[in-house]
Amino acid sequence: MNWENIYRRKVTDVADALSVIESGNRIYIGGGAGVPQSLTQGLTSRAGELRDVELTHILTFAEAPYVAPEFAESFRVNALFIGPNVRKAIHQGRADFTPVFLNEIPGMFRDGPLNLDVALVSISPPDEHGFCCFGVEVGTTKPAAESARIVVAEVNRQMPRTLGDSFIHVSRLHKIVEVDHPIPEAPQGGATEEHLLIGQHIASMIPDGATLQMGIGSIPDAVLHHLGSHKDLGIHTELFSDGVINMVEQGVITCARKTFHPGKIVSGFLFGTKRLYEFVHNNPLIEMHPTDYVNDPFNIAQNDKMVAINSAVEVDLTGQVCADSIGSRFYSGVGGQVDFIRGAARSKGGLPIIAFMATAKGGEISRIVPTLSQGAGVVTTRNDVHYVVTEYGVASLHGKTVRQRALELINIAHPQFRDELTEAGKKLGYL
Repeated sequence: MNWENIYRRKVTDVADALSVIESGNRIYIGGGAGVPQSLTQGLTSRAGELRDVELTHILTFAEAPYVAPEFAESFRVNALFIGPNVRKAIHQGRADFTPVFLNEIPGMFRDGPLNLDVALVSISPPDEHGFCCFGVEVGTTKPAAESARIVVAEVNRQMPRTLGDSFIHVSRLHKIVEVDHPIPEAPQGGATEEHLLIGQHIASMIPDGATLQMGIGSIPDAVLHHLGSHKDLGIHTELFSDGVINMVEQGVITCARKTFHPGKIVSGFLFGTKRLYEFVHNNPLIEMHPTDYVNDPFNIAQNDKMVAINSAVEVDLTGQVCADSIGSRFYSGVGGQVDFIRGAARSKGGLPIIAFMATAKGGEISRIVPTLSQGAGVVTTRNDVHYVVTEYGVASLHGKTVRQRALELINIAHPQFRDELTEAGKKLGYL
């Protein structure tokens, strides 16, 4: 039987596709912009028939109707990275959060403790050989589809076809729902003067021929803004967005001097605008891979001059980084920060960077603090931190004493908090 016949036999509607789910199952939902929107919206229609179904996923850029209080007996979310759509439910104890390094998630699906019964995924239409592409979210979705007993696929005509280790054959799908809707988009821009200063500090540290890890947001965009005169930069990152396109078109990002996958932008997932999704479609410059490959610190370290740029909620005077919680309230997740900070640290000429605005709440509080807030978790340890950047400069911590670290960090705190931090440092015995 040829693949077209196999495919047609599996095409059905949402209700029938979701009929494979049983009470007590663990279900994976495609992450990022690769959310199977029709399937996830349809889940609640089965709520009356199901009990104790675990829904596990990373950050998803779509509504999550299944997390509403009225469905608590039917569905319980287990977030591997917390997004706005499930944050309230986690704070109220109606959903769960599993702290995990992004590079370890595929192994948890394959080998436990998160064995999957069903994977709900969004993919492109098949090519002439019967292979569909995971498109904008390969990172954890491809490993989930390969590990689950049953794969239910939403085949979206608007899903771009990205190259790399990003395909699944129609013979491996159990149910198929055909759809035609836009991929979720992220607004671009919004860098403030402070962000641009941070970007300027970081850009001045980056040598020609470096390979960059940067995600989406004001600081990555601000860094890119200042890289226009650089040469032969490369990208190896868990996520990238529209900002990369201009750098490619200007000839700044060529990947020509990369020492790992030379000539290729390597990533796990994408989130941006329609311009980005059109740019990556069938683009040989782009290689998408699962996160146990992209985020493996040993692979990251094979890129010479690897520059990892990550953010923080707060950093204490010894260099401990909290990035996933505000005090004891979980806010996001570990993601790939530690994967890339450690990978860059082991790279020849690498630069592991933590970057953030010096204050929060409109300047009311300092993000550089004497000690982390009560209940705050350490995502990146003081032993892993090399450089911390704010709009006030660069603190170099690696190989420094606690006293030296505290002085470096106080020097890049907002001026209005420096005396207060100095006094606190003395009381703590750091200064």
